Amino acid sequence: MFGRYLKRLARIWSGLSLAWQFVIAGGIGLLAVMLVVGLWVTSQIRDGVLHNSAATTALYVDSVIAPLLPDMRKSQELDDTVKRALDETLGQGALGKRLVSFKLWRRDGTILYSKDADLIGRQIKPNANLIAAFAGNVMVKYNTLQDEEDDKERSLGVPLLEIYNPVREPWSGEVVAVTEFYELSGDFEESLHSALLWSWLVVAGATAAALALLSGIVFRGSRTIVTQQAALEAKVSELQAALAQNSSLRQRVQRASRRATAINERYLRRIGADLHDGPAQLVALAALRMDSPALVDPATSSTLREAEIAGIHKTLGEAMREIRGICNGLVLPQVETQAIADILRLAVAEHERRTSTNVLLTLPERLPELGTSEKISIYRFVQEGLNNAFRHGKGKGQQVRATTKGGKLLVEVVDTGPGFDPARSEGLGLAGLRERIESIGGQFETLTGPGGTRLVITLSVEEQP
Repeated sequence: MFGRYLKRLARIWSGLSLAWQFVIAGGIGLLAVMLVVGLWVTSQIRDGVLHNSAATTALYVDSVIAPLLPDMRKSQELDDTVKRALDETLGQGALGKRLVSFKLWRRDGTILYSKDADLIGRQIKPNANLIAAFAGNVMVKYNTLQDEEDDKERSLGVPLLEIYNPVREPWSGEVVAVTEFYELSGDFEESLHSALLWSWLVVAGATAAALALLSGIVFRGSRTIVTQQAALEAKVSELQAALAQNSSLRQRVQRASRRATAINERYLRRIGADLHDGPAQLVALAALRMDSPALVDPATSSTLREAEIAGIHKTLGEAMREIRGICNGLVLPQVETQAIADILRLAVAEHERRTSTNVLLTLPERLPELGTSEKISIYRFVQEGLNNAFRHGKGKGQQVRATTKGGKLLVEVVDTGPGFDPARSEGLGLAGLRERIESIGGQFETLTGPGGTRLVITLSVEEQP
């Protein structure tokens, strides 16, 4: 049961903030310090007030009583004249009102004089205060009437100061007797209580002020720590998101690189096939005709020989045209230094020249400046998209649109042809474009149907120069 209670307290404690843990622990610690300091201060105040009051009263009593006493070194007893003088002095005036009891002690514990006549001449074992007084110290006790000769004082039922005052010889300073008297302490008790109350209030106020000051500093530091912690957590979250995005981009680049390698091989095979099936066949045909009888046989007429040579020239010319056509598809215009709008106009103009078709170009007032890789990718995208629109869509409704939105650049190639199945009909050109766009962090989208085809690329322009 106790263990579960401790575990519950530990959970509650661990759930508190560091600032509240400091306030609780610091408050308990400062409370303990306050109690210790308060008790010590009040003890010092109590002792100081007691001794100061006792010393003042003792000095006053000594100044009044001492002249009445005989030479105590020579006289071991008081005669009746001295006793009557003491009775008169202690029974009237200011001194009589302050003192409720008075005794004169000899060193051996004999009471030489007392306001209670029954105690005169009795010998009582000296207590610790009496012994200390004969040693020359003023001793004081507050409301602790425990000695056997204190019956009369206890019967009064009021708080009293019990003071032991040494009586000294004027010329030697030696203690020859001790006066013990009891003073009414009503005013003293009020003053003592007031001093103790104010001392506790000062100690408690100083403790509370220290705790409040330290707590304010700690809470301010705690708020700073919480703010910085939240900022650090936000930064860590951003870094984690950036790392995750970088990891995703790295994987996409790796996949794109692998696919680009395969596509390049396919490009090379297609170029080789185009060269082999087109220009190479025509050149081979021209080479065969070079060995024809029309050119080798001297008997061949000049008309037939010229016709054969013209045929060879025609075949070689067709081969050159096909080679130039292949080269035109491979060689890229100088787009590095041109703006995006000019690149789009160039791609559209080249397509219109090659196909004798019309393309609607829609551009915003301002387009962002991109890097060389992005410019090349956009040119190839428009070139390949328009080629597909001409090939599959018969060139119907060809459009090229560019827009910017939310830090993104969108370029679209649209036609109103019959469309195609992208899962089955995405050829080498579109597959290569997809890899090219994704390799630079862009997105490639194909939307096609009976109403036409829409190819869209999206590039981020927030971090571009």
